[in-house]
Amino acid sequence: MTTGLTNPSSYYLNLITKFPPRPITNDTELRANQQRINSILDKKNINQDDQDYLRVLGMLVYEYEEKNEHFPALTDAELLQTLMEDYNLKLSDLLLIFKKEAVILDIVNGKRQLNAQETFKVRSLIL
Repeated sequence: MTTGLTNPSSYYLNLITKFPPRPITNDTELRANQQRINSILDKKNINQDDQDYLRVLGMLVYEYEEKNEHFPALTDAELLQTLMEDYNLKLSDLLLIFKKEAVILDIVNGKRQLNAQETFKVRSLIL
């Protein structure tokens, strides 16, 4: 017996017996973990054992996603269009960064790229 560790409750042992936490190796296992997490989060009362178990499953999901989730690269035009949609921005909102509407339209239409300073300002706008 390891000293310093508390013995898990029968409830916690039941949780890990029903759905043993294991490293996630594919998307099917990822979905299964997410479903298990959701089933516990849907409960009315979540106790400390539930929280501990959720933390373990969450770490496994996080580890898998960090290694395997790849986001597609966006063009500058796609980036600006996405930001405008996601943050309900208008061209006038972007004038704080670009000063001229023609520059914004050139970027959105793919005729011009963002420079380093503009990229930094766009990032600062949304953070």
